[in-house]
Amino acid sequence: MRGVSAGYQQTMALVDANLDVEAGSVHAIIGPNGSGKSTLLKAALGLLPGATGTVTFFGKPLEHARRRVAYMPQTASVEWDFPIKVEDVVLMGTYPRLGWVRRPGRTERKAAASAMERVGLTDVADRHISALSGGQKQRVFVARTLAQGSDLLMMDEPFAGVDIASESVIRSVLQDVATQGKTVMIVHHDISSIGGFCDRATLLSAGSVQATGAIDDVLSPEHLANAYGIAPEMLKGCDG
Repeated sequence: MRGVSAGYQQTMALVDANLDVEAGSVHAIIGPNGSGKSTLLKAALGLLPGATGTVTFFGKPLEHARRRVAYMPQTASVEWDFPIKVEDVVLMGTYPRLGWVRRPGRTERKAAASAMERVGLTDVADRHISALSGGQKQRVFVARTLAQGSDLLMMDEPFAGVDIASESVIRSVLQDVATQGKTVMIVHHDISSIGGFCDRATLLSAGSVQATGAIDDVLSPEHLANAYGIAPEMLKGCDG
C-alpha cells in the first residue's frame, strides 16, 4: 500500500497509509478503536468508493490477482437466522473460482470438507448456523475463507467473540497457513497476544500508520504510547 487514504462521507478514516506485507507471514493490523483498521482492509480491496493511493497484490493490481485474495469481513453483521447449513456456508468460499455458470462439484466439496476439518467443524457440517456457539460461528467463516484456496487471506477480527478453544484452533490454523507459504493479514484488537502467533504488525492511530514491521519494533513502548495516548514510562518492559 502506498499513500492510501479513505473515508466515510466527510470523515477521513485512513490517511496516507504505507505498508508492505511479507509473503508467508501472519501480519496483524492493530490500534485503538476507530483507528482505521477495518478501513485499511476495505480500502485495499476497493470496497470504499473514493479511496485514493496505490495498492498492489503480488505486484499486480487487484483486478489481476483477485482469485489469489480471500476476504473475511466482520461476522457481527451476518444474518444468523438465514436458513443455511454450515457446509453450505463453507462451500461458498469456492464460488469465486467457479464463475457464474458452474455449480460446486466434487473438488469444491472436498475443499470445503478439508477446511471444516481444519477448524474442527466436521461434526456440525449439517447443522443450521443459527444453532452454533459464537466460537463455532467464527470458525465457520474462517473455514469459508480457507476453502477459497487463496494465497492471501485478509481477515477482519477473526477472533471476535470466540472462546478460548476456538481462539486456539484459529491461531493454530493461521500459523499453519503461513508455514505453507501463504500470507495472512488480520485486524486484531488484543495487542498482548499477537506476539505469540504473528510475525509482523502495523500499528494505526487516528487513521495514520504509527509503525509497521517486526513485532518487537512495532510494540515498543514509544510506539504504543503514541498510538494509545499512554505515558511511555507506564509501558516499559511491555514491548513484545
